[in-house]
Amino acid sequence: MEASRHDRHACDAAVSLAFSVLGKRWNGMIIDALGNGSLAFAEVRRAVPGISDAVLSDRLTELAEVGLVSRTVAPGPPVSVSYALTAGGEQLVPVLEDLGRWASANLAPAAHAE
Repeated sequence: MEASRHDRHACDAAVSLAFSVLGKRWNGMIIDALGNGSLAFAEVRRAVPGISDAVLSDRLTELAEVGLVSRTVAPGPPVSVSYALTAGGEQLVPVLEDLGRWASANLAPAAHAE
């Protein structure tokens, strides 16, 4: 039986797709904030300091469109909207934790400057 070979092109495409979502500013922090459970919009905003309401709304919509975040509307009054990670989003939490540890150990602080 032949050992499976690494398909570089498929891997490159998958990594490129992942970073097209995760590489956007704030997305990792939003996923991290939702890693402890469902939050209302204002709670996500407080958990991600510096993000504007408009950008947060856009990012939550994008993350929902790719299937990483779910949006639940509870009828009111008042209407309540909450956000939570989907199963796929939950699978990212340990990956982001590992990535953070790797970055702390391997990237110089100047590399983080904006």
